[in-house]
Amino acid sequence: ISGLHFPKPMRWGNLEVRFARPIRWLLALYGSEVVEFTYAGLRSGRVTYGHRFLSRGPLEVEHAAHYFEIMEKGRVVVDHRARREMIWRQVQELAARIGGRVERDEELLAEVANLVEYPVALCGSFEESFLELPGEVLITPMREHQRYFPVWDAQGKLLPRFIAVANGNEEHLDTIRTGNERVLRARLADAVFFWKEDLAVPLARRVEDLKKVVWQENLGSLYDKVERLVGLSRYLAGVFHLAPQEREKVSRAAYLCKADLVTTMVYEFPELQGVMGREYALRGGEDPEVAWAIFEHYLPRFAGDALPATMAGRILSLAEKMDNLVGCFAVGLEPTGSQDPYGLRRQALGFCHIVLDGRLVFSWRELAEQAYEQYRRQVKLDLPREALLSRLAEFFAQRLRGIFTERGFSYDTVEAVLAVGFDDMAGALERLQALAAFREGEEFEAVHTAFTRAHNLSRRHGSTTVDYAALVHPAEVDLYRAIREVQGAVEEHLAQRRFLEALKAVARLKEPVDSFFDAVMVMVEDEKTRNNRLGLLKAVATLVLNVADLSKLVISQAG
Repeated sequence: ISGLHFPKPMRWGNLEVRFARPIRWLLALYGSEVVEFTYAGLRSGRVTYGHRFLSRGPLEVEHAAHYFEIMEKGRVVVDHRARREMIWRQVQELAARIGGRVERDEELLAEVANLVEYPVALCGSFEESFLELPGEVLITPMREHQRYFPVWDAQGKLLPRFIAVANGNEEHLDTIRTGNERVLRARLADAVFFWKEDLAVPLARRVEDLKKVVWQENLGSLYDKVERLVGLSRYLAGVFHLAPQEREKVSRAAYLCKADLVTTMVYEFPELQGVMGREYALRGGEDPEVAWAIFEHYLPRFAGDALPATMAGRILSLAEKMDNLVGCFAVGLEPTGSQDPYGLRRQALGFCHIVLDGRLVFSWRELAEQAYEQYRRQVKLDLPREALLSRLAEFFAQRLRGIFTERGFSYDTVEAVLAVGFDDMAGALERLQALAAFREGEEFEAVHTAFTRAHNLSRRHGSTTVDYAALVHPAEVDLYRAIREVQGAVEEHLAQRRFLEALKAVARLKEPVDSFFDAVMVMVEDEKTRNNRLGLLKAVATLVLNVADLSKLVISQAG
């Protein structure tokens, strides 16, 4: 018991014991036998108590197997899974009675289930006039602050209803409903006031106020961040060859994307950052693509969240995440085993998912360099650029390993692809898919054998240069000509991102490589001949290394 830890433990009486709440009794059974001990001035036994208001007197438990049944008679549902399903069933039934529906929200269900012992759902209402507010403004106080379930109609329109969960039975439900309605009404009235106040000032006029808000003490203000985001977004818009009009929209979204952080609505409801930026931008006459990019640049906000759907949103989200990663890494704020206060793991994961989902072809390293240079013009950084890129590479590699293995790729296939680089993350995924498919084909063994024999000998040789005039054996000449022929095909396939075809093209080198090894010795005394032969083998290995390092693959005896 003393090994259990809580964020805010309590002490009571004159005891030094700390726990989540004062301990009133100890029930400890092994089968029908009492496990005897004392703790917090109490002796263990077979007596427990039920719900504070709905159960009367002590409950004696003769056998541990009877515990759940006895507690339910005492109006306590012990199993949290049973409580959760009990809540969900009641919520659905209530919603159906009023002609509505409730979306299943596992996080909210789990939280509510842990707030009650014996759940009873109730339906409340609020004035229809509040429906003039954006849906998220209504849902946030309901869900985040009051733990209510919003109700929609069959067309997906929010109804002026909510479902709350009380702890007890149906007695006094009218009083409880009235109290919940009064609390929600007050919160929504505040939201209406904030909404009207914020709309009085155009979003663009709020950008200057960001100069007064520190983003991170070593990395400047939010206004400094906006300047960097504008620069990074313009860079990416150029990389993706956006039309001039589209580039202007991206720049405008980057300029406005943090302005809602100084609105009263977001100050009161921080969960609405981005949402309110979108709404205020729309009502301020901004282009809809600009407004949606403002919202999407925070996506994904959590595991399983939606990814940006618009190109402007993707660009701005990538810029935001890279700015956060580079800045935090550069001033020593890397995540540790237990600490990640800036959510950098989540941001790196989001970055990878956006790139892979959108098949966006660009260099993340060059984007990181751009971010680093923009920081250097504003603040002093602790980490040199190359050291930063090295640490970011390992950080991204860890995220990509997780993503790829979750998608069903074997760990050695993933390692083989990552080993030759992932600066182009979308390309890494395409190479991974190609290698996975190639391993299932007949030509895999031929390429793997040729690569292994060539790579093992030429691993430490640094050049693919070969002096054709110095080739002395026909097997060398044959391999050289085969390499030149295959190299042209491989380069064409790689240029078209046909990675599977590139691997298949290399299969044509198996026979020339086998003949080469049968006919000549590579590690001869004559340095020029030795280097020529190593250069040939290095060229063979390099053709495969454009796609993956096959030495990382684990090949079974049967295979």
